[in-house]
Amino acid sequence: MSDQSPPPGWTPRDPDTPPDVPQPRAATPDEASHQGRPGKGAGKKARRRRTGWRRAVPAWRMVLGTVLLLALLIGGALVAGYLLVDIPPANSAATAQSNVYLYSDGSQIARDGEVNRVNVPLSQIPRTVQEAVLAAEDRDFYSERAVDPKAMLRAAWNTATGKGTQSGSTITQQYVKNYYLGQEQTIKRKIKEFFIAIKLGREKSKNYILEGYLNTSYFGRNAYGIQAAAQAYYGKDVNKLTTAEGAYLATLLNSPSAFDVVSHPQSRPRALARWNYVLDGMVKKQWLPAAERATTQFPEPGKVRAAAGLSGQRGYLVEAIKDYIVDNKILDDKTLAEGGYRITTTIDKRRQGALVEAVDDQMVSKLEPETRKADRLVRAGGVSIDPATGKVLAMYGGIDYTKQYVNNATRHDYQVASTFKPFVFAAAVENDSRTQDGRRITPNTIYNGDNRRPVVGGRIRFAPENEGQVSYGNITVNTATDLSVNAVYAQMAVDVGTGKVKKTAIDLGIPENTPNFVPGPAMALGTLQASVLDMTQAYATLADHGRRTPYTFVEKITKGGDTIGLPQRTPTQAISREAADTTTSMLVSVVDNGTGTAALAAGHPAAGKTGTGELDRSAWFAAYTPDLVTVISMMGQDPDTGTLQSLYGALGEARIGGGGYPARIWAAYTKTALEGTDPVDFDLELQPGAAQPPPPTGQESNPPQETTGEPSPSTSERPTRPSPSNPTGGRNQGGQNNGGQNQGGQDNGGQNNGGQDNGGQGNGGQDNGGTTQGGDQGGTTQGTQGSAQGTAQGSAQGSAQGSDGGPAEGLRPPSAFLE
Repeated sequence: MSDQSPPPGWTPRDPDTPPDVPQPRAATPDEASHQGRPGKGAGKKARRRRTGWRRAVPAWRMVLGTVLLLALLIGGALVAGYLLVDIPPANSAATAQSNVYLYSDGSQIARDGEVNRVNVPLSQIPRTVQEAVLAAEDRDFYSERAVDPKAMLRAAWNTATGKGTQSGSTITQQYVKNYYLGQEQTIKRKIKEFFIAIKLGREKSKNYILEGYLNTSYFGRNAYGIQAAAQAYYGKDVNKLTTAEGAYLATLLNSPSAFDVVSHPQSRPRALARWNYVLDGMVKKQWLPAAERATTQFPEPGKVRAAAGLSGQRGYLVEAIKDYIVDNKILDDKTLAEGGYRITTTIDKRRQGALVEAVDDQMVSKLEPETRKADRLVRAGGVSIDPATGKVLAMYGGIDYTKQYVNNATRHDYQVASTFKPFVFAAAVENDSRTQDGRRITPNTIYNGDNRRPVVGGRIRFAPENEGQVSYGNITVNTATDLSVNAVYAQMAVDVGTGKVKKTAIDLGIPENTPNFVPGPAMALGTLQASVLDMTQAYATLADHGRRTPYTFVEKITKGGDTIGLPQRTPTQAISREAADTTTSMLVSVVDNGTGTAALAAGHPAAGKTGTGELDRSAWFAAYTPDLVTVISMMGQDPDTGTLQSLYGALGEARIGGGGYPARIWAAYTKTALEGTDPVDFDLELQPGAAQPPPPTGQESNPPQETTGEPSPSTSERPTRPSPSNPTGGRNQGGQNNGGQNQGGQDNGGQNNGGQDNGGQGNGGQDNGGTTQGGDQGGTTQGTQGSAQGTAQGSAQGSAQGSDGGPAEGLRPPSAFLE
């Protein structure tokens, strides 16, 4: 009997396999037909592999696990921080130390930081004053927690994205920082502040915290706490403060130094905006009726009462140095106010003394305020900078910080007048600018200098007056600079482009946010209100061949064993050397032949520009030698009201011009400051065409027409130009001694051997023709600066009535009308 066939699907057992080992089942026909490819159920039990971009994305289980782990760690850290961080005793700010300010040689300028604080209970602080502070700093103080994580994250984000540094701190956190910690901007301090604030918020009442905050906050003027601030700004106790006064003190909390409208008048708009913000916040929170808000007037704070230790120039120096440290974010004003810093400055003790002595000798000693009312108005400011390093070497802020608290060297409320004109010409060379008829602008370019000549090509109608209503006819740019002719420079600003002029001024060092810095033809006349310090920075860039090195007051800052980092001051080529040097060449002529001849008394070759502000409210002289830049300004201000006033009649003179007292102060200071050094001439590289005489026009012989005035004083008493011990090329590649201005020289064929009448400044007079009825075939007919058609023969015959080294009579308007 044969064996039965096995049932379908049965697999024969391998005879070599033990009977207890399971045998593989044979595939059914359907299964066999699908062998070699996966079946539908093949992946149901096996995990699918992640392919492509999915492999880079973590699984949700991993994400959830990570989040839970992080939450656990953060929670643990918060608990540990809360348990480990205790509320410490009061910090050293409660007994703040002094800051010591030193000259560059290490000797002491001054010491500040005496603590001015009187604690008062919250019950003595008017409710409206409390609410003003809350409106300024933390409007939800009574309803919020001690810390606000959302605000902290928002502030951190805004700071990181460049929207401005913000604290995001509640009043509780600020009080912790003021009283328990310090003002250092470190992560460690912020962490401590966070946990201490939480603990304090749980253990103390809101009133306790607000009282502590008001008694520890810094309000400026060395005032710690609301009571000291009330006395410092309004001379009254805190319980007598009005709502408006309280709102102003609350405003100061945001920026104590910057918002003091007395010591920093240029910050008034920002301070008023913040004050209005505080009052509007009080109305929004229904703490102040809208009707009362509408009638509230800004409460003018009182004068600054300086400490006796800051008398003389010391207070001005200390305040300027503090402003520099805060403005450059080296330290904020609250951190600096904690004290303990040793600040070595760039101020040179010898030169600082020389500047003060020059102002005293040349101006202050001649004031008679008891007999001349105008002398009560006189103020002066000055700054001296090393152009190669940007170091501020000396500064004059006023007669005495304890008597005139506003620093005249850093204020921004006086027009700079014609000291701005060199920036217009520098912009012309920098941009290769041309006149309306296509001529390149150089020192020899001819312009019409008639009084009230309408500016051509501009969108604004403008017809500027010249000083003394004088019409000059056609003159060169060089001559227009010598005599500070407004009509020429207003037209030049339009030819260059007022936007380009503004950019060049900013590149030189004038801050973009300078008051009244508005592009337009009038800007050429110096309508902007830059400070003496700003102007010194800009002229230092010209002196250093167009290379700008940001100025500094600080050499080193230390506290304990730590050295505070200072900002980088990398020099940059602001404008081309050609533009800077060609401008310098014309400013040399201003000192040698123009309105700045008083500077020759310094005994060193110099380049400079005079300026007289609108209504004679200010008079400027900005000038430099190759290695020292100094700007001097006289200003008129009513000592009682603080309003700007004209200087008419001051020092017994009808008018005060930049070429008078300011130039004489400059010369006296520079002579002492450079004592023991040899005169050094300028090493200049000029634009093409600057050294050549101007082309003949046949129109430059028109004499200036004067409307009023007296004859000019004799120029024979003017100092002669100093001779450098080692001439290096002079103005036009021939030296101011050997070849001089336009290949004629001021000494060899120039001002001494033929002067402006006999060979002149440019191959026969200043423009090929001499002066004073000069010559048969050249010269001028009535003593002008020389005609473009002048010849050597004419200049040789034109010396009959010329003075040795000086312009002849009839060449310029009377001295009373010169800038």
